[in-house]
Parts: sequence; C-alpha cells; structure tokens
Amino acid sequence: MTVGPAAVLALLVGIFHVSLLALIRGRVVANPAVLVLAAALGAWAGDAVDVRLGIDPLRIGDFHLLAASALAWAGIVVVVLIAELGPRAGTRAGAAAPAASEESRPAPDAVAPGAAPARRPTGRDEDAR
Repeated sequence: MTVGPAAVLALLVGIFHVSLLALIRGRVVANPAVLVLAAALGAWAGDAVDVRLGIDPLRIGDFHLLAASALAWAGIVVVVLIAELGPRAGTRAGAAAPAASEESRPAPDAVAPGAAPARRPTGRDEDAR
C-alpha cells in the first residue's frame, strides 16, 4: 500500500493552518489533534474538489493549494464552533448548573484579598475619642 502525495500534502497543509490559528488566536480552543484531522481532511477534500473544477491557479505539482487551504479552514471553523458552542467538559447537556451550597459561599465578614478588614464597634468609649 502506498500513500499518495496528496494525503501527505493535505496533512502538511492542515498542520500549517492549525499552527496559524494558534498563532492568530494565541490559544487553541479545541483538541489540537481533532483540529489537525479536520484541517487535513478538509485540505484533502479541497484538492479533490478542485481536481474536478480545475480553477486553482496555485499548485504544488498536482496538489491544488488554494482550494485545499479554503476547505482546511472550513474544517477548522466547524471544529472550533462545535468546541465553543457545545457543552463544556464535565457537564451534561440540558442539566442546570448546581446551586451554590452554604459551604461554598463566603462568610458575610470575609475580607477580600488585599483589603483592610472593617472595624467592628466594640461598644466601648474609645471609639468616641
């Protein structure tokens, strides 16, 4: 079994575009392996579509780079949207957020970090001086 150059180039295009996404956003919101897989499959599909259309002026050999890049970004956008709009890890879909229990609430006289504690009236006359 041989691997054609289109699959290898699609993987390289996918890695490049996911790296570009991380550079632009400063972070990756989804699993990077899933992003690379979606981008590589999108790039491979973009090359296959453009083989039929034949409109891509930028090629590497028989690999259609612009169409591959466009569909790689389409795959990235789909995965990022699912990651951003989908349920968060550790939560169930449709489940309400748990109410805060008494133990997790701060005490009424708790002092914020860095703030000076409030003075309590002692009932003595030294406060009146």
